[in-house]
Amino acid sequence: MAESAEEDQLYWVDPERRAIFPLDRFDLSRSLAKTVRSDRFDVDVDRDFDAVIDACAAPAFRRERTWINAEIRRLYRELFDLGFAHTIECRREGRLVGGLYGVALGSAFFGESMFHLERDASKVALVHLVARLRAGGFQLLDTQFITPHLASLGAIEISRDEYHSALERALAAKADFLVWPKAARVTGTRALAALKS
Repeated sequence: MAESAEEDQLYWVDPERRAIFPLDRFDLSRSLAKTVRSDRFDVDVDRDFDAVIDACAAPAFRRERTWINAEIRRLYRELFDLGFAHTIECRREGRLVGGLYGVALGSAFFGESMFHLERDASKVALVHLVARLRAGGFQLLDTQFITPHLASLGAIEISRDEYHSALERALAAKADFLVWPKAARVTGTRALAALKS
């Protein structure tokens, strides 16, 4: 991470408590399930990495500063070009209105940042991410720090030791982020079915 977009220096974070989403019990409200099922947003994967990271770094409601600096952009773009970084993108009438990006290693996915320009767009992106990770055999979804928003969706905190053990297991196993190919249209109904399987 960086302290701010203006800082050049990066630092590693290994907190005493780590936030994760348990993939086997994602907390999905009826209203969010209804939104996902409605296919209000067209959901894409890896279509426009630069636009997603730009949107995640932009000033937003309740957040004027970002930790995404030029070096993070460069490094994550390289990871994207190498096939490790990925995006989930929500569009409405062709316009990018929400999404997230992160890194897949072994059977671990490290969620880095998310954004929304329309209500529920980032939540729909997260539901599609969890569905894809479940379908692809992932074991760990790391979200770094807990927030009230993430907790409302089922994120929990675990100890550093629990996290390191889960991470070691997840890195040793294989999973497939592109279990559903980039070109495949994944409907909300299909995503919700993957959450139940």
